[in-house]
Amino acid sequence: MDQPHQHRRCLRRRPLTTTALTRAPQQPARITSRLGDILAQRGIAPDAAAQEPAPEPVTALEQAEARIPARFRHALADHPQVTAWADAIARAGRPGPGGAPGIAEGPSLRIVGPTGTGKTHQAYGAIRSLLAAGVRLRWEAVTAADLYARLRPRPGFDSERDLQSLMRCPLLLLDDLGAAKTSEWTEELTYRLINHRYEHLRPTLITSNLTTDTLRAALGDRVASRLAQMTERVTLEGDDRRRQKPVA
Repeated sequence: MDQPHQHRRCLRRRPLTTTALTRAPQQPARITSRLGDILAQRGIAPDAAAQEPAPEPVTALEQAEARIPARFRHALADHPQVTAWADAIARAGRPGPGGAPGIAEGPSLRIVGPTGTGKTHQAYGAIRSLLAAGVRLRWEAVTAADLYARLRPRPGFDSERDLQSLMRCPLLLLDDLGAAKTSEWTEELTYRLINHRYEHLRPTLITSNLTTDTLRAALGDRVASRLAQMTERVTLEGDDRRRQKPVA
């Protein structure tokens, strides 16, 4: 007779034990408030903990370094005529978004001299000078040999569209003009490119090992005549730097 009575007493006690172990959940507002108090005691603004650091702005020069060949990635233009040209182009640009100047109409530059005198170095240095000055600059750089290979007609490729893009590019570096093997096709292609930029006063950087006479023989009178009028000539002299041994 006593055992059922004891069993009923145990059943009555179980809810009491469960109730004692149950804890009411804290409200989110109370947790947030406590966290704010802890941060305030440590001198940290509550909003600062949730904020990520602002990314550092990437300059136009840093963005362009991926497109500049590694050998000329740190090129500096130090020839007086080249630096004067870069300054003139930067001043002539019309202000765009944010007040930064952009490339507008302007003169072109033809850097000539023997092999290894630093013509390409000066040309890339001029581009880097414009970017460092904050000029909004869309530019292209291509050697004459790569230009002809790039635009040679082939199935599935619109070479005319690519040529039009180079014609209209605000700034074009045409490297080693006259060094590639020429033909009637390359002469006509070069004429179309140079003539369009000549007529629209688009700044063009040109490097060449050839004198005016040999350039005329290689590319024709029409190209040579326009280059003579549209470009300021910069002559570099000296020995071939590539053949010089580095100083220990």
